[in-house]
Amino acid sequence: MAGSAAVAAPGPSAPRRLNVNVGVLGHIDSGKTALARALSTTGSTAAFDRAPQSRARGITLDLGFSCLRAPLPPHLGPGPGELQLTLVDCPGHASLIRTIIGGAQIIDLMMLVIDVTKGMQTQSAECLVIGQIACQKMVVVLNKIDLLPEGKRQAAIEKMTKKMQKTLENTKFQGCPIAAVAAKPGGPEAPETVNPLGVSELIEVLKSQAYLPTRDPTGPFLMAIDHCFSIKGQGTVMTGTVLSGSVNLGDNVEIPALKVTKKVKSMQMFHTPVTYAMQGDRVGVCVTQFDPKLLERGLICTPESLQTIHAAVISLKKIQYFRGALQTKAKFHITVGHETVMGRVMFFSPAPADFSKEPLENAFDFEKEYLYQEEYLSKGSKSSEENKENDQTGEGQLPRQQWALLEFEKPVTCPKLCLVIGSKLDTDIHANTCRLAFHGVLLQGMEDKNYVETFLPKLKVYKLKHKEGQVERVLDDYSVIGRSLFKKETNIQIFVGLKVKLSTGEDGVIEGGFGQSGKFKIRIPNGLKPDTKVLLTVTSKKKSKAGKGDTAKEDESSKVDSAQPVTINLLFKRYVFDTQKKMIQS
Repeated sequence: MAGSAAVAAPGPSAPRRLNVNVGVLGHIDSGKTALARALSTTGSTAAFDRAPQSRARGITLDLGFSCLRAPLPPHLGPGPGELQLTLVDCPGHASLIRTIIGGAQIIDLMMLVIDVTKGMQTQSAECLVIGQIACQKMVVVLNKIDLLPEGKRQAAIEKMTKKMQKTLENTKFQGCPIAAVAAKPGGPEAPETVNPLGVSELIEVLKSQAYLPTRDPTGPFLMAIDHCFSIKGQGTVMTGTVLSGSVNLGDNVEIPALKVTKKVKSMQMFHTPVTYAMQGDRVGVCVTQFDPKLLERGLICTPESLQTIHAAVISLKKIQYFRGALQTKAKFHITVGHETVMGRVMFFSPAPADFSKEPLENAFDFEKEYLYQEEYLSKGSKSSEENKENDQTGEGQLPRQQWALLEFEKPVTCPKLCLVIGSKLDTDIHANTCRLAFHGVLLQGMEDKNYVETFLPKLKVYKLKHKEGQVERVLDDYSVIGRSLFKKETNIQIFVGLKVKLSTGEDGVIEGGFGQSGKFKIRIPNGLKPDTKVLLTVTSKKKSKAGKGDTAKEDESSKVDSAQPVTINLLFKRYVFDTQKKMIQS
């Protein structure tokens, strides 16, 4: 996972340092920044609400980082060594969820901060969803226990702990540790001398939960930048977390959003100069002759290793807490890599025969055919009900994997196979509802601006079309005239040669138009059955009788007969991106 723990060994004699990124997430005003401050021993440049508007409102507006160092616990290998917990304080303000999603991609261990007097709130739930998508482990922190009356404090903590255990029962964090603290007893106005409660116990819990995730220094270098500033006489420093690969002093790095390449002049990790950094490390990279105002946050990478795309194919899953259907043609806020842009979606599934096939991880097969869906198929969705009706097995099963075509309103720069999250961020902030709709993996990006002409025709997504008409009369034993299948202005010529089936069982072929009113002739290669001829003769006689002004006297039996016309069924499929709009019958 991007952003896993790293061992930084500056030299052979230096003790090893293990870096674990700990995300501090939670609802606004649950006390995340105070907790990060109480935990940390070294503040990094980005730490603790550096934005003036943030300090004025007492709200974290951007990812803040600081770190906490402790001796290496025995379960992480032989000492001597140091465990560095880099604390990523993610904003809890609903409108800033984009930033949280950006932060979650570099987090190994998540601290979900809950105000013990309020319990789970809207954004705590959203943070839990993000954690399930992007994190492996979690610790729940019940904060502000100083607000509970001392006599009832323990009982209230136990009650909230049980409640949280119940909430986490059906998540991957079932049974995770729950700690109770007061990061800033007396609230923000209290003097700095007041000691926090329960913080040293929490540090022990964090140490016990720290792990050595997989590390990979190979592959292209990619780093998420969260701050950029200049130092007089030195150059411009970009701080952030290495998402993949590694970087050395003197390497060239590209800022893909600006199409600029710069040389790494020096590097630091929490005020210590280093010559090398790898996946998961929190590092400051210094370059020269670059205006920091051009890049507040974004990505830097090995030159030409990132794609800038206009559209993408992703595999995806709906987020269970999202209320409502995910519909084709709907617009979502799409977070890809570290950018959030508006995008339109089109959902598709395997062909029905492949619904139960093993999902294909991290790849997309352009040779296969896929079925267009009006919406993402899930239990109770309209399309899955329709599929149940058309399903020969009668089980109406759901596919094991589904995909979407995303078309972005403006191009995005991102690595291959990156995490994608779709949300409805325009939903009312105060509505008690989860705004995260789906998550997935980017399988194929489309870099060509004209992807609609150059790329989409390769995507074999088809719609099943069903048209129904009626037999008007018999011409002879081997042909009938049909109506109501086409509009008057339809060019029937393009349907010539397509197979149809009569409701009485015969197979036919469309031979061409008949007259000017949208009627057409059907050839029945094996001839009409005697019963069908009788039925059709009766129906057309009734029609001609009624035509002679006898409508009022029409007897009851004829009504029954006419109510049973012989229908013509035409089934074909059409590829959504086929420019010639060909109709195909298997």
